[in-house]
Order: sequence, then C-alpha cells, then structure tokens
Amino acid sequence: MSSFPGSPRLLKGAIVGLDPMNPLASVVVFQYNPDTLTRRIQANASQPNPAQGEALRLKGPPQETITLTVEIDATDQMEQANPVTALLGIHPTLASLEMLLYPKSALMIANEVLAQAGVIEVIPAEAPLTLFIWGVKRVVPVRLTDFSITEEAFDPDLNPIRAKVQLGLRVLTYQDLGLASVGGALFMAHQVVKEVMATVGGIGAIAGAAAGTASFSASASVG
Repeated sequence: MSSFPGSPRLLKGAIVGLDPMNPLASVVVFQYNPDTLTRRIQANASQPNPAQGEALRLKGPPQETITLTVEIDATDQMEQANPVTALLGIHPTLASLEMLLYPKSALMIANEVLAQAGVIEVIPAEAPLTLFIWGVKRVVPVRLTDFSITEEAFDPDLNPIRAKVQLGLRVLTYQDLGLASVGGALFMAHQVVKEVMATVGGIGAIAGAAAGTASFSASASVG
C-alpha cells in the first residue's frame, strides 16, 4: 500500500532578468510565494472617442499591470550557518531586484568617456529583458516600474535580515518589444495559452448549462 506523499510540490514564483553579460545578477526566486497578486487590465482601444462603428476596434493587446508583495527572510539561512547570509544578510537578494532598474556601471563610465571626448551621441542604457514567472502558464515579459522596500529586522552589522518588497510590474507585449523578439514571442505564447484556456472554459460552461437544462426538464416532466 502506498503512503500519502505529503505536501504537494510547490512551484516558486520568480523574476528573472535575462542579461547575457551577467546572467546570475538578476535572478530572484521567491522564498515565499505571495498570498495575493493584483492584476489590472485596461483595454487598448483604437481611439479614446471612437467614431460610429469603431467602438469595438482594438489597437492591440490590453495594458496589464501587476502588483504583489514579496517577503524575504534570512532566518532559515542563518540557522543553517550560511556564510553569505552571515556576512551580507539579504542584501544580495535586494540588490538583484534593484539591478533591474540600474544601468550598467561599465556602460555609464564608457558613455562619460565618450562625452568627454566630444562624442555627442552616446549609447543609451537598456534594462535586461525581465520575465515574471508565475507557474508554467504565466511567463510574461515585464518592466519593473517601481517597488518599495520595508526592511524590518537587522543583524548586529546592520545588514537587513527580513524585508517586505512591494513590486509594481507592467506587462510588455509584442507591440512594445516586436513580435520577432524573444520577449514578443513569449507574450504571444502567453496569449495563445489564454485563448486555449478561454475555449476550454467556454466548452465547460456550455456543457454545464446543457446539463442543468436537461436536469431541469427531467424534473419538470416528473413533476
């Protein structure tokens, strides 16, 4: 007889910055998955005041924003005597998030050298392609628009060891990134998954409605 397998395997959410020059610097796997996630979706209408017959036209996919609060706690690592945590606390995790908003220092130094040399046009900084991963059915490119960090506890060296981070994300679509890009293709795959799930949901709703109608008709006949 097989024993109960225990708790189900829990997928961890994550935010990953795809930076070929430094692939490990912007990988944040959530220590604890947030209990809530708020999504705001706004229609991408063709015009704010459409002409007659144009009210249903769409320019593209909707504009979606996501907010969530992530908890970071070094207690477990400190109990396991993790040397990095003992030395730095949760600074590395916070830095990984913050680096998604920082231009690369090497690029800024190079641009300053070019500016001092009289070069007018310098290379603008570009953030890495950032992915919000929330299960296999939701992998979307995003831009980290803002976040607030509340550091709640510190070690004797004043390294933060517990914090809550409220993240604001804007989902980037193929209109933002281009359909031929990696990010644009990922968003299109995300949209196709939604279309499939919507179809499955519609079939289920029709089947449920049909079953309910048949049950009602049978009850009426018996009555």
